[in-house]
Amino acid sequence: MRTLDRYRFRRDPLAFVEDLRRRAPGGVLRLPWGGWCVSDPDLAQVLLRGPEFNGGASDFFGSLLPTREAQVALGHAVRDVLRSRLAEYRDRLAAEVAALPAAGRWPATGVRLVHRCLADVLLHPGTAPATRRSLERAASGGLVVRPRRLWSRVRAEALRGRLIAALTDEVGRRRGRVGEPRDVLDAVVGACPAGLPDRTAARLYLVLYRSIVAPVGCSLAWSVLLACLHHASGSPWPWPVDAVVREALRHRPMAWMVGRGVVRPTEFGGVALRPGEVLSVCPYLLHHDERHWAEPGAFRPERWAGPGRRGPYLPFGVGPFACVGASVAQALTTEALAALTDDARLAVTGGDTRPVITDGAVPRPFTLHRS
Repeated sequence: MRTLDRYRFRRDPLAFVEDLRRRAPGGVLRLPWGGWCVSDPDLAQVLLRGPEFNGGASDFFGSLLPTREAQVALGHAVRDVLRSRLAEYRDRLAAEVAALPAAGRWPATGVRLVHRCLADVLLHPGTAPATRRSLERAASGGLVVRPRRLWSRVRAEALRGRLIAALTDEVGRRRGRVGEPRDVLDAVVGACPAGLPDRTAARLYLVLYRSIVAPVGCSLAWSVLLACLHHASGSPWPWPVDAVVREALRHRPMAWMVGRGVVRPTEFGGVALRPGEVLSVCPYLLHHDERHWAEPGAFRPERWAGPGRRGPYLPFGVGPFACVGASVAQALTTEALAALTDDARLAVTGGDTRPVITDGAVPRPFTLHRS
């Protein structure tokens, strides 16, 4: 990637990828960091749904789970635990939101808020206190959202090692337990194939922990930021919170690129591809396609109020490898936003709608004022 392209990308990733699309009208564009991006909505559906690109196991778990059947079983088990504890999460939100300072730095505050409200669902209260404390440190120590600075990443990696060691010990203590899962870790231990090493189960838990807390925390941050920037402070928002969340997920989806590997020589969208190359879909581009969305560049939660022209919508992916917990993640985000706005006025300072690309499209730091 050229130095100038790197600068432009860091300054405004969304403008950068939109410029790439304008210069490659064929629907498949070359990415300067390698691979290809499918910007045509119809081709994107073929890529994400078609059997040629969606066979075998998902890359989400890497090599930790070798079969698709095991991946599906684990995803469903964790989703079901979270869904069964939504009422508990909602009750916890009231107390945690009341304890927030009048002004806080986001998205970090949002990530910590989501962790605290899910703390007993992630690791039940009978878990070793040191392990629970280590997981709480993960919420603010660079394990949920990958830090940009090298020294912060080094510190996060050290924290990751200690947390995996503690979780590995906890997995060993839970082996052979019978009964309904008490938390997400129980669900992981119960759904993992027999003979899977304790350390591998611990690493899987950490993957799932990040996939729960990061999208919900960052989507919550995008929701409050965008709604506050597009509405005058001092008065209640004119939109239902579920519409704000839906529109935030459209306007600034955290999923940056959803990739599929090419396993055999093929042609896609007029481009000849070799095995090992990667085709990706950028949800942001599809959510801002003027052919399918009315005023795609505008933040308009009211577009979800009734019938209207709406295009492809895939903040959590689509097809065989779509996120199985999409509806739960959306519910967690909506409940948190409802708690934040309950009998309160929100305003932001220092807000910037250009994301930082780390593990996804993350909001730049801003201050949320709640009164």
